[in-house]
Amino acid sequence: MLDTLLASAQTVTDLTLAQALTTILVAFVLGAVISFTYMKTQPMYNQSFTLTMIVLPAIIAVIILLIGSNIARAFSLAGAFSIIRFRSAPGDPKDISFVLFTMAAGLACGVGAFGYAALFTIALCVLMFVLKTVKFGEKKTSQKLLKVTIPENLGYEEAFDEIFKKFKINYELRKVKTTELGSLYELVYLVSIDHVTNQKEFLDAIRCRNGNLDISLTMSPTVAEY
Repeated sequence: MLDTLLASAQTVTDLTLAQALTTILVAFVLGAVISFTYMKTQPMYNQSFTLTMIVLPAIIAVIILLIGSNIARAFSLAGAFSIIRFRSAPGDPKDISFVLFTMAAGLACGVGAFGYAALFTIALCVLMFVLKTVKFGEKKTSQKLLKVTIPENLGYEEAFDEIFKKFKINYELRKVKTTELGSLYELVYLVSIDHVTNQKEFLDAIRCRNGNLDISLTMSPTVAEY
């Protein structure tokens, strides 16, 4: 058993130039198709991320070609890549799925399964376009972060209940903080606003109630903000 493992570890997979170029070319093409699909199905995207999706399948394919069936190379590359640390903000789940998508395409190209790689790439790209067209899972309401400054003589617990009910907005008071040596209060609400709600009229109503003090409405709130 040990002799078999050692023998397989010393085996070097024959790799021709034509095979390597074909693998890299197919991986580039599939990466470009996936990147194009991402740009067309994502309303906002980062250019560096789209470029990454083009080159990632080729990188994965080259790694698979280098490893082949050599166990020693596999462990060596695993140790080398373990020292790499990526520093980035948490991404959108859709972005993560596209990263896995490109890696799978690269793996398929690396093992020489070009037909299967092209087939599942086209199938998943079509699926992404269909889900985008039918707006699958799209919510009619969106969560936003509302920060309102009020004077100390205005009771913050029920200050805007009437306005929230008028515009049919679900809300939750998340934070209360005093400012200006206690003369003002800053309230932080997590609100769910329907897409048909007139946000300007809503903010105008809040502004009239709080005496025209500071108001901010964050479109894409994060947990750290409150």
